[in-house]
Order: sequence, then C-alpha cells, then structure tokens
Amino acid sequence: MLRAQEASRRHRRRPLRDAGYRAALDRVAVGAGQGEEAGELVEPRVRHAPSARRPDPHAGVHVRLVGWRARAGTLAACVVLVAGACSDGSSEQAAKPKKPTPTSTTTTTIPVPVAPFTNLPDTDGVANGRASLAVKIENSPDARPQSGLDVADIVYEEVVEGGITRFWAVFNSRAPESVGPVRSVRAMDPGIISPLGGVIAYSGGTGPNVALVRATGLVYVDEGNAADSLYREGSRSAPHNLYGRTASLWARGGTPVPPRPMFQYVDEGESFTGVPIIAFTVGFQPGYDVTYVWNEARAGWLRYQPANARFDAIGSTPIPNQVAPQNVIVQFIDYPRGSEGDVMGSGAAWVFSNGQYVQGTWTKLYQGAPTSFSDANGEPIALTPGQTWVELFPTGGPVGVLAPPPTTTSTQPEKNQDDDKKKQKNQQDDD
Repeated sequence: MLRAQEASRRHRRRPLRDAGYRAALDRVAVGAGQGEEAGELVEPRVRHAPSARRPDPHAGVHVRLVGWRARAGTLAACVVLVAGACSDGSSEQAAKPKKPTPTSTTTTTIPVPVAPFTNLPDTDGVANGRASLAVKIENSPDARPQSGLDVADIVYEEVVEGGITRFWAVFNSRAPESVGPVRSVRAMDPGIISPLGGVIAYSGGTGPNVALVRATGLVYVDEGNAADSLYREGSRSAPHNLYGRTASLWARGGTPVPPRPMFQYVDEGESFTGVPIIAFTVGFQPGYDVTYVWNEARAGWLRYQPANARFDAIGSTPIPNQVAPQNVIVQFIDYPRGSEGDVMGSGAAWVFSNGQYVQGTWTKLYQGAPTSFSDANGEPIALTPGQTWVELFPTGGPVGVLAPPPTTTSTQPEKNQDDDKKKQKNQQDDD
C-alpha cells in the first residue's frame, strides 16, 4: 500500500523481465502525473462549534496544496489509499504477469536415404527410384578396357571355360551411357543375379543356360529382343563389340522397383577393422590374375590386371578411370568341372576394406537369397559404404597378402656400442 508522501514522487518506468520468457515490460507506479507534485496531507485545523450559524462546510480534514497542479496528485494518492484499504490482495496478484507453462520441443531428424547397393547417401533419389541393371561383360584382352566397370555399384567376377573370367556389372546409383562388351550367360549365373531383381542384359548363350536365366523371372534383354538397347560398336571387331545403352535397358523394365541391399555396412562414424595390409593378389589364370593395392587418397583398392599390368610400385598414382572399389570380397567356391561354379551353400571368404582384411565365411541359403558374410565369431561382416567387387574364386586357389613392414627399430647391444667408441678414440689418437 502506498503512503501519501510516496505519491508525491515522480514515477519512473522500470523494465520487468519475466524469467526469460517475455520481452521487457513497463510497470508504471500509480501516483502523481509526470512533471507534477503531489498534495501533502496535514493535520486538521480545530474549529470551535459556531453558535447559531449553519454548519461549517470546511470542517474536517484539509489539504494544503504544495506546488502547482497538486490537486491531481493528491486525488491519485487518495484513490490508492482507499483502494488499498478495501483490497483483499487479489488485485495485487492479478497485476502480476503469469509465467507461461514451459513446453517441451521434440526435434525429429529425418534420415537421409541411402543407395541400396552402396549405402552411400541417395540425396537425389535416383538409386531408390529405379531398379537394378546387371550386364554380363567380357574380360578377354581384346575386350579391355571395358566400359562401365569403374562406376558399377557391384561387380561379380566368375570363372568360365578355359580359366578365363567374365563379369556381372551391377548398376543402380550410377551408370555410364553405354556398357560393354556384352557377352553370353552361364549355368551358374542365376545364383548371382536372382537376388538383384530388375533388368539383366546379355548377348545370348546355349539353350539350357538361357532357359535357366529366363526362369529367374527377371526382365531380360538379349540380341533377340534388344531392338536399339544393344548395338555393335564400329571401332571394335566382333564378338568384342556388343554394347548396351543403359537408359534404354532400364526402360525395358517397366515400373521400377528399387533393389534390396546385398551387404551389411558399418554404422556412421565407425570403420571397418581387421589386419592392416598394403596389397593382395588373387591368382586367377595368368593374364586374368589381379592385384589390389590400397590407396589412401582414393580410399579404395586400385585394381591391376594382369597382376603386374601398369603396376610399378606400391601406392603408385592411379590411372584415369582406374577401378578402385572400397570393398573386395574373395569368395571361395567350388568349380566342379573347372567352370560353372556353385554359389549355393557356404565356404570361406576373405573380406578386404579400409586397408585391412578379415577372414570369415559366406552362406547362401537358396538361389534368390543374398549371400551373407560372417567373421570367425559368427558376427556379420560390415563393409565400408561404396563400391564392392566379389571375386568368385576357386577353393584352394592362391591368394597372397602383402603386410606392411614391421615398425620395430633394432638397437645395437651396449657392448658393441662401447667397442665402437674405443675404435673411434684410437683412430683420433692415430691421426
């Protein structure tokens, strides 16, 4: 409650900040107007009762005006006094601003979609907006260099007759304009391509092999139904000159259905760990044998084929468009007749990634199932996001691993050090 003399003071604006929730508020004290002086209450004058006169209207409490315009200030002070006397405190509580009830804010992070075959970010939605496209590609010397292997998401290398190898190049997130040279299918191919779904392209094959491939239910394109999806490249001689137009091949697949992942990958912020190595070789038949060399700048395994082709020193500079997958899996399988390998069942597998490798096993339960890879403890092997090459290599074949040189430093025995010091002293004396 305000006293009368307090009402005579000039009011000032004092900012009030409400616990950080509101902007500063102005609270104006009730009292005299700005630039005015309030009235001052004084003791009442005592009058004696008049005799035979009308009642004195000025009897009682009087206000002596002090300063100019004191009337308004005095009235304001009196109003405050009267209001305060009748108040039960509710008006004072009502004058206080209410604090807003704190509300909790939940932030939802929408995960970035990833490409099914690489686990790399699919920010433009291309990979998840189209199907898989797998093309059978030749690997003879006359077919090199091939088109498209460097940008394929996955590449499978298999042994065919005579110990030569061919590829299945699998595209989804990226693709060249043309790919090839395109060649024929084999009986083992359904086990490779069935889990991929989508579209497959090949030149042809024997009747039984083509029947097996068509039985997978995948959309197939060969020279018999290709129209303009396959074409002959005039700069090369047959049969090494059949190429495919990737856009036209994808268009043959109808409504696109994105593929499922073929591998597991490390979580964000984690890395593939194993035994550090510099390089390794996969001993296919001479001319088809291959060396992979870890390149830190490319964060991948530079591929050289034959094993010594364009390979002068460890860590040499990559050639343009050189294949450098982030992951290489050597999957040991049986080739009962020297070709037509068996990709069903289980066997040994060596997985190379991040400049390291681990030994484990592979398992494939049925033709349409992806192949899983586990370490020695039975835990899934998680790859580095990126391109993956799978070498379907004969069981028992040679695979060589080049480990980094030891980092230990040899220390000369103390006795020998003393002998050296004596020899140096003797030489100085002789001089």
